[in-house]
Amino acid sequence: MTPDTTKPMTIDEFWAFVNLPENADKRWELIDGIPVEKGGGDNMAPSSKINSLIALLIASYITPYVMSRRLGYVTGADGGYRVGKNILEPDFGYISKGRSGGLTGNFYDNAPDLAVEIVSISEREENVFRKAHRYLSNGTGMVWVVYPNEKTVYVCVSSDDGGMKVNIFDVNMTLSGGDVLPDFSLPVADIFPDDD
Repeated sequence: MTPDTTKPMTIDEFWAFVNLPENADKRWELIDGIPVEKGGGDNMAPSSKINSLIALLIASYITPYVMSRRLGYVTGADGGYRVGKNILEPDFGYISKGRSGGLTGNFYDNAPDLAVEIVSISEREENVFRKAHRYLSNGTGMVWVVYPNEKTVYVCVSSDDGGMKVNIFDVNMTLSGGDVLPDFSLPVADIFPDDD
């Protein structure tokens, strides 16, 4: 079924739509009331090998930190979050227990505290940063936008004027968890594997 894009969907309408049998093998986000298939096309294409590995490496460092301190919950690429009137699925997400609303339901009712988006070749840069701004405008403390080919991470945080401040980290630098993950650090080089 192709969604009717003439009028925006509510979150309840979106949830009914994504649970239709013909959508069982697809992943959708709701952006400005419009369902958008992640990956596009008739079937959900898998992530590239490098994108999938980077997401798993980031998770392998953050998950033990979060779980050992009982701070909250982490999600993979199919974990959904209500971000204003949108439902977004970051490639990796972390949400604190206090903001999570528990583990029942289909998606978290709040934006993640940390969202990680790993940029694929087919994604338009303006859309990636528009999504980062959506996260930050709705309670996310930090967004990491990861560029596998350039081996860089763009760290996005809210600025005092309601905009977005972006700092670029390369493989010679170390990411900080800031206020979101206090005392957490991760060398950027550790999330970009050698391909030899």
